[in-house]
Amino acid sequence: MSSVIRVEDITKVYRLGQFNTGALSKDIEKGIMKLLGKGEKYEKIIEENDRTKISMGGYVSSLNGITFDVEQGEVLGIIGKNGAGKSTLLKILSRITSPTQGTVKIKGRVASLLEVGTGFHPELTGKENIYLNGAILGMRRKEVKASFNEIVSFAGVEKYIDTPVKRYSSGMYVRLAFAVAAHLRTDILIVDEVLAVGDIEFQKKCLGKMQDISGSGDRTILFVSHNMASVKALCSRSILLDKGKVVLDGETGESIQHYLLLDSEGQKVDLRDRERPKRCTLRARVVDVKLLNSIDGKSLNSKESSEIEITVESDENIEVSLQLVIRDQLQNLSILDSHNLKRQTFELQKGVNKFICKISSTGLYSGSYYFDAVLYIPVQNEVVDHLEKAMEFTIPSFDPYDVGYELRKSYGFGFFHVDFEWVKA
Repeated sequence: MSSVIRVEDITKVYRLGQFNTGALSKDIEKGIMKLLGKGEKYEKIIEENDRTKISMGGYVSSLNGITFDVEQGEVLGIIGKNGAGKSTLLKILSRITSPTQGTVKIKGRVASLLEVGTGFHPELTGKENIYLNGAILGMRRKEVKASFNEIVSFAGVEKYIDTPVKRYSSGMYVRLAFAVAAHLRTDILIVDEVLAVGDIEFQKKCLGKMQDISGSGDRTILFVSHNMASVKALCSRSILLDKGKVVLDGETGESIQHYLLLDSEGQKVDLRDRERPKRCTLRARVVDVKLLNSIDGKSLNSKESSEIEITVESDENIEVSLQLVIRDQLQNLSILDSHNLKRQTFELQKGVNKFICKISSTGLYSGSYYFDAVLYIPVQNEVVDHLEKAMEFTIPSFDPYDVGYELRKSYGFGFFHVDFEWVKA
């Protein structure tokens, strides 16, 4: 197979604090250097993209010397922590921004899904936006029409297809955007973490569609996600980025293992500063999660009950439901709070609120796990806060033919429900 994407020594540098040099002569010099293909001339030190450090030079390198090829029909995963340079790389490949140095060669038409509403005009209806996207991709109206019904059916927005997309929810937006990108005839499909906006059912549907696309062997996919299970299921090869550099380019399983090591070596970040999905309204935030009856504060006994203290800071008095989800190291869902199905709500007072979550024996196998913490308003279908990897904990080794075996035999392999009892502290 021939390469459809060739990235050679890509570097992207951003200037912090201002968008121009402040002097016309410097702006002209910068433009000439770019036309001559020599990149930009910088007078200050270019620093790594480390958000925890104060900038001393005024320039930050989002990407630094990235080189790789992608073959036709290949499904390439791109993984890394927040700030590693993944989104910048995809924006360069999508021609949204240009590299400071280096070259990118792409063969064929590219469809990108980088953020909610990419390529949509808010005043146009869903139907009009489908035809608009087709025109942007260079397709004839007849070609778009042939795929129109399939796009609408996949997105599940038949009722609202003649409604301006500015009135769509974020979930409807991303459903239609993915359906358009996946069904219109393009050679390369670029998908960022935007799929996290959709519900679990739609995410599975999207992954299934991408597997169908990749199975044909004639379309190339670049897939960015923090969900390692999805990356492993979809991609045979993955590139691991860290601080704008390629740490590893190889088999997906190996790249994921390196990613988990990078993640575990990172310093603890204040939960107030952690990034949240774009759908969160953040009227209240989870600011602390801790184990109360753990000897070391980091492990749970799978056979015994446990208590987790959740601290929430609220900007107003609102009524919310709380949910804890347990995931394994690959972010596979392991335990879902069955009380979430009952939609129990609590009154949040403006300021600091504390809650205790009491968990019966989990029956988890030994290993490392994470708590995801969620605040939401069921009636309005509003996600107030969704904090992924709020806290990491471990389950010590125990006999798998005891509690965990019986629970999984009852519920089946994969995730299962356990009663979480919530009380206000």
